[in-house]
Amino acid sequence: MRKKLHDKVNAYKAADEARRMGVYPYFRPISSAQDTEVIIDNNRVLMFGSNSYLGLTNHPKIKEAAQAAIAKYGTGCAGSRFLNGTLDLHIELEEKLARFTGKEAALIFSTGFQVNLGVLATLTGRNDYLILDEADHASIIDGTRLSFSKVIKYRHNDMADLDAKLSKMPEESIKLIAVDGVFSMEGDIAKLPEIVQIAEKHGASIMVDDAHGLGVLGPKGAGTAAHFGLTDHVDMISGTFSKSLASLGGFVAADRATIEFLKHHARALIFSASMTPASVASVIAAMDIMENEPERIKQLWDNTAHASKLLKQAGFDTGHSETPIIPIYIRNNEQTFLMTRILQEQGIFVNPVVSPAVAPQDTLLRFSLMATHTYEQIEEAVGKISAVYKQVKAMSAETQAI
Repeated sequence: MRKKLHDKVNAYKAADEARRMGVYPYFRPISSAQDTEVIIDNNRVLMFGSNSYLGLTNHPKIKEAAQAAIAKYGTGCAGSRFLNGTLDLHIELEEKLARFTGKEAALIFSTGFQVNLGVLATLTGRNDYLILDEADHASIIDGTRLSFSKVIKYRHNDMADLDAKLSKMPEESIKLIAVDGVFSMEGDIAKLPEIVQIAEKHGASIMVDDAHGLGVLGPKGAGTAAHFGLTDHVDMISGTFSKSLASLGGFVAADRATIEFLKHHARALIFSASMTPASVASVIAAMDIMENEPERIKQLWDNTAHASKLLKQAGFDTGHSETPIIPIYIRNNEQTFLMTRILQEQGIFVNPVVSPAVAPQDTLLRFSLMATHTYEQIEEAVGKISAVYKQVKAMSAETQAI
């Protein structure tokens, strides 16, 4: 009998078609450290597609800390945190994260994705509600799919819609709002002051996923809640170590009771192997650098302002971005793919964001800044993006005229 799974996977041809057209933009192998310049196919390419906002991924102190951890602890923990996989190093990082975020306690997971799976699948039940911004990260969405709770989405950053949705929920139910602090594709910031007001009105709790806010917003990069002075009004702060903190893993910080509950109920923690010693040590070192070198965050924002000004002067629509994530709207799938390929050929790496991730009319190039970019690198990138955009538009016009 024919196997239906084979039929399904063999019917997928989109990636092969993109390869055939020479515009496939994914899984591009890099042969160097993740820095402002990388090596692809033996060519120098300026990196404007990285989440290393503070430019720490190649920092010598972080590499030294990782090497020292391997020398002391080995390469892995051979088990989960729940059983044999907790090191004193894990506890040190959790205590450091709790102090940094202004919470009583913290809990680290092997990836940032697992944090949202673990937390959102665990804390609420069948008669409760998980409320999401429709632009939330995929990890939040997938976490709610593992929950038995009712999942309600409100329109992106639409506070009237959030208020209306909450007003229809039973008073006796647990209501948890899960929202990105900084939205990862368009670079805008959650309206946290309004969310806090609405949540308190309806007795809802708040979890802020600060994957793209840590190291970017707030005093010493402490994130979105600190940026607005609302740390005490946010119940949970989660985040990842794979961006500003130059490593791999994730965490949630909250009151001690919530962390204790998660430690004994979150399946994504209990049944996953621990963060590796090198990864943990890297985060500790990165946090030390971030806290002791605030000039890195200032330079990141100076670079952001410079790039944003140049892109707007070049006539690009950069949407509602307020952060080092700058969307450059192309509003055409094919042109977005083509620009990505030509730009890489000309030494500029950017990420295409196309449908179905966004609506076809909202396709964009995701342009992201690091503190370690120079103004000269930014100016070279914007100049080439502008020239390639005009080239692709002209090619499209010629094709339509034929």
